[in-house]
Amino acid sequence: MRKDNQSTVSEFILLGLPIKPEEQGMYSALFLAMYLTTVLGNLLIILLIRLDSHLHTPMYFFLSHLALTDISFSSVTVPKMLRNMHTQDSSIPYTECIAQMYFFILFTDLDNFLLTSMAYDRYVAICHPLHYTAIMREELCILLVAMSWILSCVSALSHTLLLARLSFCADNTIPHFFCDLAALLKLSCSDISLNELVIFTAGTIVITLPLICILISYGHIGATILKVSSNKGIYKALSTCGSHLSVVSLYYGAIIGLYLIPSSSTSSDKGVIASVMYTVVTPLLNPFIYSIRNRDMKEALKKLVNRAAIST
Repeated sequence: MRKDNQSTVSEFILLGLPIKPEEQGMYSALFLAMYLTTVLGNLLIILLIRLDSHLHTPMYFFLSHLALTDISFSSVTVPKMLRNMHTQDSSIPYTECIAQMYFFILFTDLDNFLLTSMAYDRYVAICHPLHYTAIMREELCILLVAMSWILSCVSALSHTLLLARLSFCADNTIPHFFCDLAALLKLSCSDISLNELVIFTAGTIVITLPLICILISYGHIGATILKVSSNKGIYKALSTCGSHLSVVSLYYGAIIGLYLIPSSSTSSDKGVIASVMYTVVTPLLNPFIYSIRNRDMKEALKKLVNRAAIST
């Protein structure tokens, strides 16, 4: 079937962002700056966690993997978008399009599972502080990350294999800046009922269930905080999970906003803009959220700057 696909549609056309041609240069520079900031900011987080022994804890172990995922997540879509804006060539080969879709789904799902693992870590830290080290052992942390990768790979591979069996007959124009699964399915002239079933099933497993687990964790955290009598204890508990809660709100807020939009032609531009929020803006803001709101990260950054100043 794949040979049939390539004999009918060898490439797709990405319409990109809904911006005017004369504004391409300005937006290209803006997104390039945002992408470089995303990469450098998340690399800085990984470096600080790696170098500072005080950050060798479960929370920062998950954070380092989240930072790596955010770099990869942005790198799947943004460089291709910038290249298309710069060269005015919006085509993408069939195989490259399928690969981009695979890695986009992979890192989207991985973000979901890592945020869920971090929520569980915060739940244990606040609700069961005396048993924290016994529960959040290194083996459990590694297992949670490994399972996140395995489940994400299985989810992405299932969508990719099912898409590869479809035929694309005539229309090859994708109203998006990357190869979105939903947009590709609309272009297919094959039966996509099985694809839609898998999307619903996988969506429940990798988006709905993690979100429910996060909400349950913060429900228990909220109940525990309400039992704390001192303002100092409440502030400490809130500061412990404030950064993670901010990232969760940004990430899931953008996704919920995207998938609650009606699937009509008039809403396609809104869907593209919503996608920019969680593919470009959220990975950009994560380093700032964890740096500004986190005292340990700020202390680690000061140590790194002082060490660099002394060495020079």
